[in-house]
Amino acid sequence: MELFQAKDHYIVQSGEKALWCSRKDGSLQVRPATDLLLAWNPICLGLVEGVIGKIQLHTDFAWQLLLIRQKAVVGKLPGEHDVYKITKIAVIPLSEAEPQDLELELCKKHHFGINKTEKITQSPDDSKFLLKTLSQIKCNVAAPIKKKAKEHKEKERLERRLLEELIKMFVDSDSFYFSLTYDLTNSVQRLSASEKKGESIWQRVDDRFFWNKHMIDDLIKVNDPNADFWIVPIIQGFVQIEELVVNYNESSDDEKSSPETPSQEQCVDDVHPRFLVAIISRRSRHRAGMRYKRRGVDENGNVANYVETEQLIHVHSHTLSFVLARGSVPVFWSQIGYRYNPRPRLDKPEEETTSKFAAHFEEQLKIYKRQVIVSLVDQTGREKIIGDAFLRQVLLYNNPSLTYVTFDFHEHCRGMKFENVQTLTDAISDIIMDMKWGWVDQAGEICKQEGIFRVNCMDCLDRTNVVQAAIARVVMEQQLKKLGVMPPEQPLPQKCYRIYQIMWANNGDAISRQYAGTAALKGDFTRTGERKLAGMMKDGYNSANRYYLNRFRDAYRQAVIDPMQGIPVTEDLYSIFNKEKEHEALHKQNQRSQQEQFSLLLQNYMKLLLPDDEKFHGGWAVIDCDPSLIDATHRDVDVLLLLSNCAYYVAYYDDEVDKVNQYERMNLEDLEKIEIGPEPTFFGKPKFTCMRLHYKHNGTSGYFHTLRAVIRNPEEDGKDTLQCIAEMLQLTKQSLGLNVSIVEKKLERKHSKPHEDILGIRSKSQVSSSTSLTQEDF
Repeated sequence: MELFQAKDHYIVQSGEKALWCSRKDGSLQVRPATDLLLAWNPICLGLVEGVIGKIQLHTDFAWQLLLIRQKAVVGKLPGEHDVYKITKIAVIPLSEAEPQDLELELCKKHHFGINKTEKITQSPDDSKFLLKTLSQIKCNVAAPIKKKAKEHKEKERLERRLLEELIKMFVDSDSFYFSLTYDLTNSVQRLSASEKKGESIWQRVDDRFFWNKHMIDDLIKVNDPNADFWIVPIIQGFVQIEELVVNYNESSDDEKSSPETPSQEQCVDDVHPRFLVAIISRRSRHRAGMRYKRRGVDENGNVANYVETEQLIHVHSHTLSFVLARGSVPVFWSQIGYRYNPRPRLDKPEEETTSKFAAHFEEQLKIYKRQVIVSLVDQTGREKIIGDAFLRQVLLYNNPSLTYVTFDFHEHCRGMKFENVQTLTDAISDIIMDMKWGWVDQAGEICKQEGIFRVNCMDCLDRTNVVQAAIARVVMEQQLKKLGVMPPEQPLPQKCYRIYQIMWANNGDAISRQYAGTAALKGDFTRTGERKLAGMMKDGYNSANRYYLNRFRDAYRQAVIDPMQGIPVTEDLYSIFNKEKEHEALHKQNQRSQQEQFSLLLQNYMKLLLPDDEKFHGGWAVIDCDPSLIDATHRDVDVLLLLSNCAYYVAYYDDEVDKVNQYERMNLEDLEKIEIGPEPTFFGKPKFTCMRLHYKHNGTSGYFHTLRAVIRNPEEDGKDTLQCIAEMLQLTKQSLGLNVSIVEKKLERKHSKPHEDILGIRSKSQVSSSTSLTQEDF
């Protein structure tokens, strides 16, 4: 497709068809290609792959035309249907403003002799035609003009920020997929039941998953067959397609390395049975958005992060499909996302929730006939309030087509024993078999899936993906045995299973990036079937990164998603933008010198304190609030808290000599409990949150450290930092096959038992109880 710029329009042309997009009012119009002759001085800007639609990010801004700049082939679905992933987009203002540097591939017809790999620049020696074209490409959407009003500059900066987020959403998250010949919004079973001759793909789509419906609505309303060519349904979600070979003679993946994303070339063997497996996840466009911006149910019965995942198996002429769903707990609840791991809360009373809960499941039962809810919400702790509300609504709804199953994931899989998920699949194996699956061949429908599993945890991400993959694997093995691809008494070959695991892990990562901004936690188990320390450390990073993304980016991502679905943006984006800039400037100013100083301290003492056979996992600057261990004349003592693979170190920092001169080493196996809560005070409201590490000394309990975070912002109480530290301690101890509980409670005002073996520091090999660190030690 060629993109032309004219005085009043942008024109996308393909063969004899053309789409005119007004630069005055943003309207879209289908016209014949010959009408290009009527355009005012049309100039070819380059080639594009398709039209997404148009969007107005804010009422203050112009409409933007979204075009597919680059696509990548994901694979072929049964019937030789190509599936594409959008890899790059072009955003063009439908106004008098000139487009950004679009970096489009140049068409040979209008840019003959120009190397498309060269960056085209404006030159006084260019011909008049090229000079006009390239100067228009190079102009900026928000080119600053001297002496503009402050309000106008803020508007430009905010528009650039939202455009940047829009482009990131399409380019960085591998989220958007389409096919020109296959309806990705519908499952095989729904396609088999509803396909009509002569209908365009967009006319039979599942409205829930037609993500660009609002953006292309102008063409839908035209009701003109000539517009069908330009309406390409796009889904947000995930698609991966692989061909696997059932070969029991191959070496296992344990004996040779396997790439993270397997290719079809790995499974080339003409002797052994082969089959195609595809995973297609479709995110609903209703109640779409980011994790802490969209939770629970809305007034129309739509839930946040609703995703239908279809596992598709194709052998010869047989296509078998199994569908699962995930979605937020359908009650009114939320989490204030400006804290690390905020406490969930119910927003409306039970009686107001009942009708919306019923609306949600009435639609679900209408589509899927039967639902088996698998709730993975913790049955104790902070999640309990949401799990209890879910169960009460199920009981009030009292529908025989609804089955409710609870599985306390964290309780059953304690100590990283995620293989215990098989306990769940074994318990519901009869339900899995009774549900059946969709099955079609060249003659038509053979079998129907009778209901679906609706799996959820709090976020419907990490735990949910592990359990869905386990259920889907049981189904796939039954399907392959039914088709004679697998022997009745043997499991799937290790190499096939490895590739299958990677596909489901990729699926979890994609959905997690779309909802929470990072890859899924517990993804290493889904990929490899094992929970390893490296995976836990990655989870710690992703968990903290989710907190950062929520705090600084989610508002903008939500402000992009809402206009895509025709929802007005209610937040004051100008205020958010200014607060973010102020916070970032202050944060950078305060943190730069502190981080440099702390990094140097951390490196020095990490090398000095940790034996060579211990691995360093993390370090933090904290404050010891318990004076009993060091100096009773000081309430607060600066501390470096260091964590290795088997111990934690509390190193006490002496301000007067500017160095650490004493430390304690505690084996992680002696860590008994972690408490987090308000600092103990006699009078007034506690100002800070503290963390208390209870440990045994020489086999005796009653010892602890009371620590609080170093506060860098007067609005913080340090709880978020302490929760991050506590989770890292917990994860590291779990890697030893042990567990430690994290309890939130009001801390008692008491001192730890004193003991005399606090160590001074000289070197790794020489430790004295009275020697302090000297300059030579460095």
